[in-house]
Amino acid sequence: MTKPPLTLYLAAPRGFCAGVDRAIKIVEMALSKWGAPVYVRHEIVHNKYVVDDLRAKGAVFVEELDECPDDRPVIFSAHGVPKAVPAEAARREMIYVDATCPLVSKVHIEAERHASNGLQIIMIGHAGHPETVGTMGQLPDGDVLLVETPEDVARIKVRDAARLAFVTQTTLSVDDTADIVTALKAHFPAIVGPHKEDICYATTNRQEAVKAMAPKADAMLVVGAPNSSNSKRLVEVGARAGCAYAQLVQRADDIDWRALDGIGSIGITAGASAPEVLINEVIDAFHARYDVAVELVETAKENVEFKVPRVLRETA
Repeated sequence: MTKPPLTLYLAAPRGFCAGVDRAIKIVEMALSKWGAPVYVRHEIVHNKYVVDDLRAKGAVFVEELDECPDDRPVIFSAHGVPKAVPAEAARREMIYVDATCPLVSKVHIEAERHASNGLQIIMIGHAGHPETVGTMGQLPDGDVLLVETPEDVARIKVRDAARLAFVTQTTLSVDDTADIVTALKAHFPAIVGPHKEDICYATTNRQEAVKAMAPKADAMLVVGAPNSSNSKRLVEVGARAGCAYAQLVQRADDIDWRALDGIGSIGITAGASAPEVLINEVIDAFHARYDVAVELVETAKENVEFKVPRVLRETA
């Protein structure tokens, strides 16, 4: 039977970013250095396939430090942790490795620098997301106020409108964040912004690729986890950029083929914590059903690499 033709637009960049790659490498190197089990506080990155693979190798995933024994290493996830967590690990004399993405750590340092200059911090982020919790936890309660929408700006109560700074979660929608920043600057003209934008290069690049791809495609799939902030933002960006159907899938089995009936083109991308094997699985699923012509939609090239902590590079 003849397969229907399909143009598959493949976004580039897509998938793993340098921070995710580093975090996974940290867990693998820790297992190699200290043996199993190695404990990981929170999912190292937001992807079930990655977490399950590391669990099979001997990683034990927990939500809080008190679930970890004192005598085994613990790794803090790429999203970052409140300052109280490494302090407690040090008090317990635990071996711990911080896998916080360096670009998240940059935001932590920024917030602390502004606070040391007497400024109260406003954080643009999603309530309850581990990165937001970690960043807000760098400073005492009340020193960081959270806003999620432009409407939130008018409702927050600040100590001194003349002494404010803002930081952002690294995985937000670039356009949504710009709207919130505009509202902040209108409401608090003296507010100080980051020296360099907090939204990370990988989030920005993936959103730009989606904006270029979405208007061409009848439908778009984002490979990523439902708890991945940057993956969910890609779905939203695709819909706003003109794609009539944009959906998040964890892997090929999640594709709703009935919703795609009659399409002539599909756009494929992946969040920063989705491995290439899952992207290829989705592409193969389309090859099985369609006569596929692949077109790359490349808007940037990435060559960023972050070093793992020294403790893992040292021989025992």
